Amino acid sequence: MGKFWESVGEKLADRWAAVSVPALVFWLGGLLAWADGHGGFHALKAPADWLGKQPGPTQIAIVLIALLGVAASGVVVTRLTTPVLRLMEGYWPCFLDVARRPLVERARKKADSIRSEFQAVAGPVLTGTPPPTPQQRADYTRLTQRWRRFPGHGRYQPTRVGNTLRAGESRPVDKYGLDAVAVWPHLWLLLPETARSELAAARGSLDSAVGAFIWGILFVVFTPWTPWAAVAGLAAAAVAYWLWVPDRAEVYVDLVEAAFDLHRGALYSQLRWPMPENPQDERAKGRQLTAYLLRGASGTKPTFTSPTPGPANCGSSTGSPATQEES
Repeated sequence: MGKFWESVGEKLADRWAAVSVPALVFWLGGLLAWADGHGGFHALKAPADWLGKQPGPTQIAIVLIALLGVAASGVVVTRLTTPVLRLMEGYWPCFLDVARRPLVERARKKADSIRSEFQAVAGPVLTGTPPPTPQQRADYTRLTQRWRRFPGHGRYQPTRVGNTLRAGESRPVDKYGLDAVAVWPHLWLLLPETARSELAAARGSLDSAVGAFIWGILFVVFTPWTPWAAVAGLAAAAVAYWLWVPDRAEVYVDLVEAAFDLHRGALYSQLRWPMPENPQDERAKGRQLTAYLLRGASGTKPTFTSPTPGPANCGSSTGSPATQEES
């Protein structure tokens, strides 16, 4: 039994650490803010002395309650991650359409400007006529990366994060006719373990960045005790919003797109759907496959093929999704 409880304790400690480390940092920061507002670190002496005078069971109970409170706050923020990310993407209530429309228009103009610059340098770089300059090659690489972070016409979002994730969603439709949001759960079940692990890690990193933004905003509540709490909290939220979240969103959607590119053929194989013969045929078959997964079919076409043993990849074609895991 001793070994059993030791094992249980280790597992619980690991689970607690995974959920509660950001929460623990938050509450330790709040404790420092409280101490600063009450005259410095010596203000902690009275509570520590009181705790030290309590019986052992009482001390253990107080420590457990504190740890449970920290863990509970960590769970609450984890649950808020998805709705907050949706807000960061630009999925706002209808009454904010007045603010949303000009931001979407600004994103459209920015995308058009990047597209124009890209087209100006793409000709020499791709054709070699006239020979491109080193600056044109550098501009081509930079503009390609920036253009990839915008979705197609009519799909723009009011925020950078929203456009990055929407671009990841729309590329499988544009390239392969596959609706990423509709198809992603099916593709996820067919991915090899390595791909799933990489995607889960990237998504966890994105969620952690959103969590850092939430913790930063919440840290402002300690401002009545010390003014630096507002500065520290807003600074952490700003860094998370402008740097961490966009950067990790880009990594995530790139991996999602790569999953479609490399493994979408498994969808055709497992569903016994005829494999595309060329890129044009793939867009048509991809749209049909998406409709089949969404609504089913009752006709006589297409004719199902024999299932391919083992994992299937599409040799002559490729695919990608983006934000399905957040829902």
